[in-house]
Amino acid sequence: MNENSETPISKRNIWVRGLFMLLMALVLHAAGTVLFIIALVQFLIMLMNDQPNARLASFGRSLARYFQQIVNFLSFATEDIPFPFNDWPASE
Repeated sequence: MNENSETPISKRNIWVRGLFMLLMALVLHAAGTVLFIIALVQFLIMLMNDQPNARLASFGRSLARYFQQIVNFLSFATEDIPFPFNDWPASE
């Protein structure tokens, strides 16, 4: 009897997780576009100044951690839902 009462909750939770996964996959796609723009701007800055912009490099590192969090969530390696449901990752 316990088994039957837990099954609908588990099914509902997996559907909710599936919706979050779809949302995070869309965010991953948008973040890829942001990464491309950052890379292009950094390349142009390097052409002009011979050194990368430190703030963009720091943001790129935190964006890379964000990618990692999303991929971990999508592959069921973690149950923690990334930003905006948790804090933005640090660039350390």
